[in-house]
Amino acid sequence: MTRTHTRTHTRRAVPGAVLAVAVLLTAGCDAGEEAAAAAGPTADVAVDEALHAALPDDVREAGVLTVANDPSYPPASSFGPDGRTIVGFEPDLGAALGDLLGVEVRFEASPFDGLLDELGAGRFDLVMSAVTDTAEREQQADFVNYFRAGSSIVVARGNPLGVHDLAGLCGRSVAVEAGTVQVGLLERAQASCALRIDVHELPTNDDALLELRTGRADAVLADYPPAVFVTTDPRTQNSYQLVSDTQYEPGLYGIAVAPDRAELRDVVTEALQRLVDDGVYQALLDRWEVGHGAVAAVTVNGARPS
Repeated sequence: MTRTHTRTHTRRAVPGAVLAVAVLLTAGCDAGEEAAAAAGPTADVAVDEALHAALPDDVREAGVLTVANDPSYPPASSFGPDGRTIVGFEPDLGAALGDLLGVEVRFEASPFDGLLDELGAGRFDLVMSAVTDTAEREQQADFVNYFRAGSSIVVARGNPLGVHDLAGLCGRSVAVEAGTVQVGLLERAQASCALRIDVHELPTNDDALLELRTGRADAVLADYPPAVFVTTDPRTQNSYQLVSDTQYEPGLYGIAVAPDRAELRDVVTEALQRLVDDGVYQALLDRWEVGHGAVAAVTVNGARPS
């Protein structure tokens, strides 16, 4: 590597909800981080001077890209063992982008429901936090698409209520993270229910899982990668079970860029495609066991039609 960069940082305090489930989820983060480290590092990425020169002047002069992130979604992003460093395939992918662009990519914790508002207010350069690109969200930002995933159902280990699909959630209480596509999915599912779904919207996915573990919810609806993670990690699998491998309404994750920053959007798009073409991207996803969500080509604003 031509330059070295700090991988991830967060300057904000750990939310109380995260601390409340530290024993449960920090253990899972430890295991995920150990698994990724055991797989070995990805190939070194050298700075591309042409891409570095194409960065907006303010980014190039600062030498830093700030990225807003909700670290409650392993293996995409979560707090590491120290409770402050954000780890996962998103921070690793961000670090590889930084290596290629010749800048530090700094992840900072922020509540999911306000990520795009923070971006619009200019508090961050980018948002990278398992944000599904939707037509509605494209009204607030442009999205550089880097991953594909749908929604899956998590229940208590043993599936005591016999939930097998979305229809099985009718008349049940379901916990979800506020502001996610799962909220809209449940709203659409209500149309087929004789008994309404009692939707609990929580600040983080950690909070949603805590609702399920403590019996205050019958299920959690989350993206497939974090659903698989929490139901297969040895330190959490005794509490949770994946209903099936079905992914409802799959869509593309996108790195969000303010709509008035087309120059930055285009550089990030080109850099990410370079990582795809060079094999660094696939190797990185495979380290975190999420290679199934890889995209072959980087797109911009690839939301499904409403």
